[in-house]
Amino acid sequence: MLTNEHRIAVTTSIDLVDTVRRTDLDRITPCAGWNLADLLAHMTIQHRGFAGAARGHGADPSNWRVETVVDTVRQDPAGTYKEAANDALEAFWVAADDAPFALPEFGDNAVFPGTIAMGFHFVDYVVHGWDVAASLGVDYQLPGDVLTAVLPLVLAVPDGEVRDLESVPFGRGIETIDGASDFERILRHLGRRPDFTNREASGTAFR
Repeated sequence: MLTNEHRIAVTTSIDLVDTVRRTDLDRITPCAGWNLADLLAHMTIQHRGFAGAARGHGADPSNWRVETVVDTVRQDPAGTYKEAANDALEAFWVAADDAPFALPEFGDNAVFPGTIAMGFHFVDYVVHGWDVAASLGVDYQLPGDVLTAVLPLVLAVPDGEVRDLESVPFGRGIETIDGASDFERILRHLGRRPDFTNREASGTAFR
């Protein structure tokens, strides 16, 4: 079920996080209220949660408790993240397209077919990779076929008042400017400002 484009997005994030040092963990991120340690803890536990869901254990709340990874992320950000990301990739590789993924963060008893759940994960790690890169002040690029594959999934994410709900993982979209690239369209639709630098924090909450 895992597509090559999805795998590239995740492995690109692994390579990027591998450059993170403990001295970087207090950097601000495009996610309001989160420093880099908070962001990496979120990304790590989401991998673990989705891996559990792929194996039929997504309803177990212990798979999604971010507090269980905070200390290990602080101690070894690159190693902790890599282990969780590779575990998710391994779980996705063997999951069936129609496998039921229990994703309690979407609501009580929320269950999605595997292909839809994997789309959620794909979108998250395309964008969270950029979040990490922006926090570090480094360039972030994905191949054109990855952006082509993820763009329709991103644009299908509803915008407007629904984004104000606590359970919704993205802030409201930002109007796209003329001539914006596909990646800029992705960032803006999911509430990111492409011109973010690590010297400034956005006022929108992104998760």
